Amino acid sequence: MSERIAVIGSGSFGTALAISLSEGGHDVRLWARREEAAREMRASRRNPSYLPDAVLPREIRISSNLEELVADADIWVFATPSQVVRQVATRIAHLAHEETVVVSVAKGIENGTLLTTSCVLDEVLPAVPLDNIAVLYGPSHAEEVVRRVPTAVVAAGYDLAVAERIQRTFMTPSLRVYVNPDVRGVEIAGSVKNILAVAAGISDGVGFGDNAKAALLTRGIAEIRRLGVALGAHPRTFAGLAGIGDLVVTCMSGLSRNRHFGQEIGRGKTLEQVESEMTMVAEGVRTTASVHDLAGKLGIDMPITEAVYCILFRGKSPLDAVSDLMTRSAKQEDWLTAEES
Repeated sequence: MSERIAVIGSGSFGTALAISLSEGGHDVRLWARREEAAREMRASRRNPSYLPDAVLPREIRISSNLEELVADADIWVFATPSQVVRQVATRIAHLAHEETVVVSVAKGIENGTLLTTSCVLDEVLPAVPLDNIAVLYGPSHAEEVVRRVPTAVVAAGYDLAVAERIQRTFMTPSLRVYVNPDVRGVEIAGSVKNILAVAAGISDGVGFGDNAKAALLTRGIAEIRRLGVALGAHPRTFAGLAGIGDLVVTCMSGLSRNRHFGQEIGRGKTLEQVESEMTMVAEGVRTTASVHDLAGKLGIDMPITEAVYCILFRGKSPLDAVSDLMTRSAKQEDWLTAEES
């Protein structure tokens, strides 16, 4: 069944999803924050700032008028940076109703409130039932989605029927969608892995090798799981697409903006320097601050996150941070327990 879908955010992933959904036969509208960008995309049918090689089908309506685009849409897809989800959703809250389905593909934990994006949306869109809010996460570089490279993601919803609707809507011959009822686990996995990707980039930047990267991924997923379980997530979620799957692709790929960010930090640049040089947002940076605060609030031991936080926000050198990690007290590896660290 064809859906009317508003993709809110014309960054790389929002653009890729708009193209995929349009090719799937849906009525797609794509919101660009700046009218200049919207006008350029309408004229060229390309997004030169984020996906210059991808062609936007003529059927996609592109506009900077957010209210007009979402007014009669069945599904709202939030593809903005996670730290602006609240601001954008507040603008259109008066247009939401009990039939509106909201999907977040923004991966991050809001600074200050320490809320995941589904919780932010539930707070800001009171007319939308919680059961109508879902997230779509997983290992899915936009550059590969538009090239129709086989990709698998997970739709997590508070209501299984809504998650299955998202599954049917987004599924294509090259984009496979699985369903998971553990929204909290999927969001924690998909958000916190960006911190590990920054760490992996730092490791690459200072010249460490495969041994260090393997340790980061393995200990990182244990760290993510500890936080998730403390927040009520199911432990097995972290072995899935939003956990190990997204962690591997984000930490290993040259397309990963978070890994790239960390690599530049590892090479000696400051946070401000790297951010000024990047067009896209590295979600892991602000999420590091949120997760650091959340772990402290809950009393969860997250040593890799703590190390990244100290490097980004306290001026600690990467080599000193690694030394502190390696010389901590000896531990027993018992990955299956939430307490092990």
